[in-house]
This record gives sequence, structure tokens and C-alpha cells, in this order.
Amino acid sequence: MGLFKNVFDFYLNSSIHVALSVYALTWITLMTFQINYDENILYFNFFATITGYNFVKFFGLAKFHHRSLANWLKVIQVFSLICFVALCYYALRLETKTLLWIGGFAAVTFLYAIPFLPRHIFVDQQQNLRSVSGLKIYVIALVWSGVTVFLPLMNNDFTINFDVVITAVQRFLFVIVLMLPFEIRDMRYDSIKLATIPQKIGIKKTKIMGAIFLLAFFSIEYLKDELNFESTIILFVISLLTFLFVFFSKENQGKYYSAFWVEGIPIFWLIILKLFS
Repeated sequence: MGLFKNVFDFYLNSSIHVALSVYALTWITLMTFQINYDENILYFNFFATITGYNFVKFFGLAKFHHRSLANWLKVIQVFSLICFVALCYYALRLETKTLLWIGGFAAVTFLYAIPFLPRHIFVDQQQNLRSVSGLKIYVIALVWSGVTVFLPLMNNDFTINFDVVITAVQRFLFVIVLMLPFEIRDMRYDSIKLATIPQKIGIKKTKIMGAIFLLAFFSIEYLKDELNFESTIILFVISLLTFLFVFFSKENQGKYYSAFWVEGIPIFWLIILKLFS
């Protein structure tokens, strides 16, 4: 059991799980618009997520403790380097216009972790975008929406029409709701100056907000020009499942509640979509 737990913790801490969620959402986009499996953009998003998330999570640790890094962090650094090489390989196989958009998302990720803002803008000592009051959750949702909706479509020369815009808005709302259990969990640790949603409006209103966003997430599906009955039913199931996870989230939640179960909802979405499509 000890070995299994160590492997499982590495799976979560090294961002493989979150990368699979991004991979799943990207594939869902391809399926939604009836585009064939595009391994280049799918694998790029997978390896880019691992590289980007580990860079954001461990940049500070590596910067200030590089001579005394824990063994687990050294392993994750090596693993991240391998993923970065794989990222570069698949990036070279993408369309030029896709790479231009990737450059923009990469810049946001870089600024999210690296100190660059004037001191009077920051809320703490980090001096990066993730420290700007109330901004973190929206930056993450914006990047996920762009990476999992627009990149796969652009790489396949799909016209950005009204349905695509609606899908991007849905993805933005969905990711914000997915982040709420994390924000509730981290209320005990986050600086009050971060002004996260639960800090500003409380846990109860945060859950109500999540319900409203999920209602919008599902309802605007009917604005699309092309509707698929099975996909709509699956969307309802995912909305209900996500709401339940938000509803039962709390500050003192289990170690894997958000990190594994909530983060894994997109993977479950892809699985049932594949089973019933």
C-alpha cells in the first residue's frame, strides 16, 4: 500500500491528473465538432499542462531551495524536463497560427508565476499574476478555455463560429465552478488579501454562485445552431455531478476530494461521451 500511495501521490503532485483533464476537455472539443483524433494538439496540451503547472507550482521552491531540494521535487523536476522535451516535439508538428496563440497562453502562464508587477499592485510578496486580488480563478479559466477549445479547432482549420464561442463560454464557466472546491479548501491557507470568491462572499454564497454558473453552463447549450441529444443529456449529468461536488465541498475536506475527484470530472465526461457516442 505504501508503494501505491507514493505512486498515486506522484501522479497528482506531478500534474499528470490535471494534464489528463486538459487532454479530456480537448478531445471533447474535437468530438463536439466532429473532428478526427488529433494526436499532435492532444499530446501537446497534455505535456504543456504538466510543464506549465509544475513550473507555476514549484518555481518558488526551486528558486530558493535548489541546493537542498527534497528527492520528490527533484524527481518531478526531471519528469517536467522530459515533458518539456515532448512538448517541443509536438509543438513543431502544429500549425503556425496555433503556435502564435500558444505563445500568448505561454506568456500568461509565465507572468502567472514570475514576479514582475510594481509593489503597490501586489497583495503579498510573490509579485505575480496569481497574487493579484481575485484574479487567479479567472486567469486559469481563461487559459483552460482557450487551450481546450480554440487551439484544437484552429489547428484543424475549423471556422470560429457562434457555436465555438458558446462552447468557449461554457468551458470558462465550467472551469470556474471546478475551481470553487479548491478555493473553499484553501480558505485556511490563502492570504485574506487574495480576495478569493469564498473569502469575499462566504462558502454558502460561493456554492449558490456555482449552481448559477452551472445552470448557465447547461442552458446556453440550447443557443447553439447544432444540438445533439446524447451530448446534451451527458452535459446535464456532468452539470449535476459537478454541482454535487461543489455542494459537499468544505474547508476541512479529504486530501483527494478536490485534487483527484473534482479534478477528474473532465476525464469522466470524456469516458461517458465515448461510451454513448
